[in-house]
Amino acid sequence: MDQLQNSADMCIRRACEKDTGDILKLLVQVDMVHHNGRPDLFKGPASKYTAEELSALYADEGRPIFVYELDGHVAGYAFCIFKQLPNDNVLTDIKTLYIDDLCVDEKLRGKHIGKSLYDYVLGFAKEAGCYNVTLNVWTCNPGAMKFYERCGLVPQKICMEKILSGHFVCAV
Repeated sequence: MDQLQNSADMCIRRACEKDTGDILKLLVQVDMVHHNGRPDLFKGPASKYTAEELSALYADEGRPIFVYELDGHVAGYAFCIFKQLPNDNVLTDIKTLYIDDLCVDEKLRGKHIGKSLYDYVLGFAKEAGCYNVTLNVWTCNPGAMKFYERCGLVPQKICMEKILSGHFVCAV
């Protein structure tokens, strides 16, 4: 089955306490993608947040988390952060919704769950009066880069590095 059917068995909604176990598992999946590509930077297997930290995030209106629920389980998520720089000396005062993390369960990829989550976030950002939606993607994750390009995202800026010790090369 290439595409999931719209049904009462799936929905996109704000994350809540009952999602914590599934979200923690997906956070480890994301970490392992990054760990496999950049073991010099990412521990593995690890989770970006603890259950307690997730509880605090669920209540934070400035950091909404959306989940794609399928058959009672979280099939994917989007962690977001509102960003705004009022009275900045150089940058204009725009409201941005930053996608801090977007993940689809590795067993369910290719079924348009990620695109559905992304489109939902775009709609949410528009309703919230945002000027744009931004995100970062690691170059050692070419699948994610291609996904975001297919969604119409273009580079806004590029973060560059020079590794000072050793001879690590990104494992692409």
